Amino acid sequence: MQQYLAKQGGGAAAPQQAAAQVPAPSVPKPQGHAVNLPQNAPPPAPIQSAPARRSGPVTLKDILTKAMEVKASDVHLHSGGPLLMRIGGELRETKTGQMSSEDIERLIEEGLTPEEMTTLRETLDFDAALVMPGVGRFRASFYKQQRGFDAVFRPIPKDPPTLAQLGLPAGLSKLADFHQGLVLLTGPAGSGKSSTLAAIVEMLNGSRKDHIITVEDPIEYVFTQKQCVVNQRQAGKHTKSFANALRAALREDPDIIVIGELRDLETIQLAITAAETGHLVLGTLHTNNAIRTINRVLDVFPPKQQSQIRAMVSESLRAIVSQRLIPHADGQRRVPALEVLYVKPSISNLIREEKTFQIRSVMQTGRADGMMLLDDSIAELVKTGQVTKEVARRFAEDPKRFA
Repeated sequence: MQQYLAKQGGGAAAPQQAAAQVPAPSVPKPQGHAVNLPQNAPPPAPIQSAPARRSGPVTLKDILTKAMEVKASDVHLHSGGPLLMRIGGELRETKTGQMSSEDIERLIEEGLTPEEMTTLRETLDFDAALVMPGVGRFRASFYKQQRGFDAVFRPIPKDPPTLAQLGLPAGLSKLADFHQGLVLLTGPAGSGKSSTLAAIVEMLNGSRKDHIITVEDPIEYVFTQKQCVVNQRQAGKHTKSFANALRAALREDPDIIVIGELRDLETIQLAITAAETGHLVLGTLHTNNAIRTINRVLDVFPPKQQSQIRAMVSESLRAIVSQRLIPHADGQRRVPALEVLYVKPSISNLIREEKTFQIRSVMQTGRADGMMLLDDSIAELVKTGQVTKEVARRFAEDPKRFA
């Protein structure tokens, strides 16, 4: 869901409209509150046309403008606590002081329509994609906790990123060479998998004449049609559910299906079926490495289906990229560490024969095929001075390697 956030409040925006297309309102020179970070925060990046702020209480636009200036990856509005911004992987307090539940609710109301506020109060959880003119586009999550409502905002760049902009190896462009099968991008929340997925989709968009259907909740990156026809659907807004959208997609002549999250058995089953029937299916999962990803996909199915689903996965799975974002040694940013699995016949056999625990050995000898273990990726970051050994131990699967 995309919202138009005006200075005095929020209203609905056109679903496919990017932030830069909406002119910022003309407002007087600011006289009121500013959002300030502590002295140990990095200096804000200059912005040529930062929106002005009105006098009076700090606004949601003030907060998100400051977040963009200091390159925060997330903004936390926290009832009963100070405003927080995640910079370089760490949550940092701002100088707004304690914010009451009434303060937070007022800020949330600036971003949601009255109907959406009613939905939030009824469901107690609400996800959206918000567009603020002159500031940017944000993924937003609203939820109720014991002290009141909270909200988290994550900036979404106007244009889908490239692999180079994300600091990812050029070899990952191989993922855009597949024409059918299942490709999975995995990692914990906030690991950058959605951005990596968007980079791959953008490569496909610019290099093929295909029909791409995305199913997301909410829609994050907005794709401009290039060589491909791109249709983006939001679960709960343009379709009732991921499963409904996937069933319909198979009748809509797609070449590529992009699934924002493989979140349940039905969605996973439909994704595998689509991959088996000649489509390229790209999706994400909240798993930490390649072997756990395969086991997670298999384990959602009941025992009586295990033999069949192992055969289907062994035939349809093409690649898994598991990703982490690790604090850089400079403390101001994060860098990606990857685990990459490309499925070849020996790995297909291990999946079919219930020997996924042996896949790691194949990956260790598969660097020539583009494969990589997470700890090897972290070791390279340590070697080049991008990550300290102390940080490496926190993220490595074998911390003793970085003693």
